[in-house]
This record gives sequence, structure tokens and C-alpha cells, in this order.
Amino acid sequence: MRLLKLFSASGLLLGTLFFAFSLTPSLLPRPFFVQGIISGLSFTAGYALGYAGRWLWSYLEFPLPGPRTERFVKLAASAVFLVIAVVFLWRASEWQNSVRRLMEMEEAGGVQPFGVAFIALLVFAFFVLVAWLFRRTFHFLSRRMERFVPRRVSFALGTAAALALFWSVIDGVIFTQTLRMADNTYRQLDVLMQDDVEPPDDPAHTGGAESLISWEDLGGRGRRFVTSGPSGEDIGAFHGEEAQDPIRVYVGLNAAETPQERARLALEELKRVGGFERSVLLLATPTGRGWVDPAAQNPVEYILRGDVATVAAQYSYLPSPLALIAEGEYGVETARALFEEIYGHWTTLPEDERPALYLHGLSLGALNSDRSFDLYDIIDDPFQGALWSGPPFRSDTWRQITSSRERGSPAWLPRFRDGTVVRFMNQEQGLNTLETDWGPFRIAYLQYASDPVTFFDPQAFYSEPAWMSGERGPDVSPDLRWFPVVTMLQLAADMMVMGTSPMGYGHVYAAEHYIDAWVALLEPQRWTDGDTERLKRLFPTERGK
Repeated sequence: MRLLKLFSASGLLLGTLFFAFSLTPSLLPRPFFVQGIISGLSFTAGYALGYAGRWLWSYLEFPLPGPRTERFVKLAASAVFLVIAVVFLWRASEWQNSVRRLMEMEEAGGVQPFGVAFIALLVFAFFVLVAWLFRRTFHFLSRRMERFVPRRVSFALGTAAALALFWSVIDGVIFTQTLRMADNTYRQLDVLMQDDVEPPDDPAHTGGAESLISWEDLGGRGRRFVTSGPSGEDIGAFHGEEAQDPIRVYVGLNAAETPQERARLALEELKRVGGFERSVLLLATPTGRGWVDPAAQNPVEYILRGDVATVAAQYSYLPSPLALIAEGEYGVETARALFEEIYGHWTTLPEDERPALYLHGLSLGALNSDRSFDLYDIIDDPFQGALWSGPPFRSDTWRQITSSRERGSPAWLPRFRDGTVVRFMNQEQGLNTLETDWGPFRIAYLQYASDPVTFFDPQAFYSEPAWMSGERGPDVSPDLRWFPVVTMLQLAADMMVMGTSPMGYGHVYAAEHYIDAWVALLEPQRWTDGDTERLKRLFPTERGK
């Protein structure tokens, strides 16, 4: 009976609904421990809202049930909780498998309901403890202030002081120290020398003996980037003719102190290796840790017969989600500095002699690449175009274009005006499906409807995202429904597991779709549909990070 007095019936009922909703499918299949965390957070959020509603009702002095009625309501709420929790935990396995079937994954045996329930209980218990500590802190501060100010004023001041104290601990101690530890860890990993990567044999290549950027200063991702990929011999064998070695230039974080200095170093290195003498120059913005997706990079070098130079600059040691939080503006600064140096030199070259200039980025790289230039700065002498894959939901350009899409086109595959400048594609629809011709300046988006990095929406907390209404994407479960608060938590969980989906779904972009995008964007000479199919067979297992 003492337990009945402690909990809120309204909180339990609303928490039960949120818990049940959290077990329904979202964009990606979830491991049981992630499901447990999300279910615990959902139950906690529902319980808190229900408890707050009960408190507000009492504060406004509306009539409350008597002790016996309240006891009965709490017993009934407990029974409802048990029934709904059991039913939805039993259904959860089928819901998760519905997503797996869409992505051609093996079905899971279940979501381990006892494991999910146990983890959810631990999460709820943790937040109950935090709430108890907050309440004790609030009461302690309020009682001290009552000696000097009226009771209601001390109540308000105590609440504000407790909030400030807890926020300073979370943000200034826990969050900051965690990011600092992560940064130090990834920094140490970046400088480690990989046993399976050797410096280039050609001293003229980036990282070689004559390079302006030393092998050590390339960093782990840079060393692998400049030494991997197809050689001219590989490309020549594919085409049946002699081909050039593609040029790859990379500048690591340790190469110079500031983004501007690293950008100038990249430009000088690019000039040294003859990058501006190739027919195509690709400015690739990496993800948070400095990773350039080989599923995008390797095919384009085959498509252009090796006649391409790629330049990239590292801006962080952290994975993209952490870099987006901790070093978002730093990534933009680096991308903008590199663009200004490369584009500035490119505009000084004769138009009939300079290479075609394209931009590319995946995920956070797409966001920073988009922010690296201002349209008004290039309008008099525009570069040729950009391919941005998996654009994050924070991308202003992507959001504006999507919200301004043609009537009738879905948010997960928009049509923007007549398609002469901006086009979208996914697994099933390419860039050349429109009747209008593509103009000289081209922006292409490659995105999957199941990509949580693109389709996470903070407003899902209180409103249904546009991409959930109407026709669903081909890789999105028809059982997905919007629920306030819970859907946002589910999408956040999807971002936690974004790299676990099969190739061609979620945030793992497949080489075959990059091939279609590059061919449409670049329109390479002497390229046939047969070449496209042969190249796709060459990259059957090319996988993202």
C-alpha cells in the first residue's frame, strides 16, 4: 500500500502509452539495448507529463478523488500498465522485423522483452533519482532563502537556483569532460601509424618524399585516403586503354595551425602535383573524423578514367555526431577556407583550360560543403556543381528546397521547380527522370528515406514530420506512426545506430547509387549504360563507414 501512495496514476497511464508507442517501428531496426533506453526515456517522459498534469490540477484547486477512489484508480492503472506492456512487447518483434524485411536483413528472433523491460526500468529509476536529488536541492535552497524573502519568492528563486546548479553540472562537468575525453582519445587514434598502410612509392604523391605535407601530418584517415583507391593500371584494365593515376591531396589537422594555413597548404600541394591540369577537380569535404567515403570516391575515378584530382582537409578528430555538437562552426570554417583558396585560384585560370570544379560531401561533410560558399560570391563565375549525400537535417539549403518542393512530390524525394538546377535521387529513382534539361550549374542530393541523419526532425516532439504523411519511402515501414515526444526519441535512437543498416539503406550509401549520381551529374564522354552496369559489378561490397 505504501507503494501505491508513492506513484502517480496519471503519470503511470501516460507513461504506459509512451512506453507502448516506443516499441513501434521507426526508420531503422534497433538492438534490444537501444530499444530499452528509448522505452525507458519514453516512459519517463510520459510519467513526468502525467505527474505534472496531476500537480497542475491540484494547484488550480480542482476537485480530487478521495483516498479510496484514488487507491482503486492506481490499482486499475497498474493492471492496465501490465497488460499493455506485455502486449506491445510481444508485438515489438514483428514490428522490428517489418523494417528488417524492407532492408533485406535477416529477421531477428525477438527484441528480448525482459531485457528491454529491465533496461527501461533502470533508465526510469535513474531519472527518479535525479528528480529526487533536484527536489531535495530545491527544498534546501528555498528554505534558506525564506529567511530573507517571502515564501513564494523563495520558491521561484530556489527553483531557478536548482536548475542553474544542475545545468552547470550536466553541461559544464559531465558533457564537457566527456567531449574532452572523446577528443583526446580520437586524437591519439588519429596519429597512430597503421601497420597496413605504407607511404606512397612515388615521391611526388601527397605524403611522399617531395610532398609539402608529411606522411605523419596526414593523420590516420588521410594516410588511408591518399594510398587507397584505384590506380591508373586498375582503371586502364577496366576501360581497356591506358589511364592516369588519380590525384588525391589531403591535409591533416596537424599539418598547420589554422584552417587558413591548412587551406593554403592544400592549394600549394594541389598545384605541385598537377591537380589543376586534370579535366575534373573534386573538392571533397570529409565527415567529422576526416573520412572520405570510398563508395563515392573510387567510382568517380573510374568514371573519369583517372583524369581527376580530389582535395580534402580534415577539421576534427571526433565522429560526425560529436563534431556536429562540439565543433560545428570549426568544420564550416575549414570548409570555407579550403573553398576560398581552391576556388580563388581556379577563377584566375583561363576558362577553356581550367578543370571542371565539383563539390562533394557525405553527412556532416555535405553540411559543411554546402556552407563553404555563398551563392552571391560565385554567381559571376560559378563552378559546375555539387553532389551531397545524406544531407543532415540541419542543412539550411536542403530544408528550404524541401519545403519549397513542387506540390505532390514527397518530402523524402522532392521535385524542386523544373529541375534545371537541383535534383534528388534515392535507391529507386535517379537524377535523369525529369523531362527538362539539366542546366550548367547542378546540385544533386542523394538521400534514402530511411536515413535518420537527414530526416530527424526536432519538431517531431510536437508535430508530425512532412515525410511521414502521404506516400512512404520504399525503405520505410508502413507501420511507422507519429506519436508526440516518442517519435522524436525514436528518431534520435535511429541516429545512434545509423551505421548498422545494410548498404543502400539508412545512412550507409552504396557505390551503385553513387555511380548513377556521378554519371548523371558529370555526363562523362564515351560512357555507356553498359559501362555503368560493369562498374556496379566491380563494387558489389563497397560499404560506407
